[in-house]
Amino acid sequence: MKSINQWQAEEYDHKLAFVSGYGKSLISWLQPQKGERILDLGCGTGDLTHEIAMSQAEVVGMDASPEMIERAREKFPEITFVEGDGHRFEASKPYDAIFSNAALHWMKSPELVVESIWNALKPGGRLVVEFGGKGNVQTIVTALETVLEQKTGIHAADRNPWYFPTIGEYSSLLEEKGFLVRQAYHYDRPTQLQDGEKGIEGWLAHFGGDYFAGLSKDQVEGICLETSKIVVPKLWKEDAVYADYKRLRLVAVKPDQ
Repeated sequence: MKSINQWQAEEYDHKLAFVSGYGKSLISWLQPQKGERILDLGCGTGDLTHEIAMSQAEVVGMDASPEMIERAREKFPEITFVEGDGHRFEASKPYDAIFSNAALHWMKSPELVVESIWNALKPGGRLVVEFGGKGNVQTIVTALETVLEQKTGIHAADRNPWYFPTIGEYSSLLEEKGFLVRQAYHYDRPTQLQDGEKGIEGWLAHFGGDYFAGLSKDQVEGICLETSKIVVPKLWKEDAVYADYKRLRLVAVKPDQ
């Protein structure tokens, strides 16, 4: 199922800079080299694509959102950015590495994604990814789905746009395809949201669009407010809301033969 979430690229850069900020440490796992051909899968507005390009690797950024790609091209005109669906993409020339930060959890058919990644990598190529793992933002999701069902009667779990696997689940997918999983790490990463007590409402406005399909603006605002009232006391620390992020970071290699 393709997400219908609508991305506001400039607002994303302003309010959600933590997405790429946290992703910078993942580049140290990638260790891009001069002359390597690398794909940034789900590149967003291109900040990490740019970081990788600074190694003098030949980088291509790909994202399913036209708004994100347009913004990335404006910011980094010297880098190649293409619109494409991670479930089904082809490489005109195979990549030495595929990198992805905070994107794979939006792709609900991971078998198709893994197939595309495998086909796009050259033998000996590597995959370096981080995305939402088992239990990611569970406090927010549970509250949102409860409020949505109470207020609309919608079976909210059917609208969940995310795929948050365990290490075992995702490693198995890769191994079944033929990858050798070198490292896998699942960890808690409480993430500070902007706007104080309104942080959850802002987060839902950016990321929760799939849940709100067909609802009026007033309905959505009411649901976000009620969800926030439940969540803020649970996730508030000192002066901000810290979303209960849990991440899965993984490195795998496509064998030479």
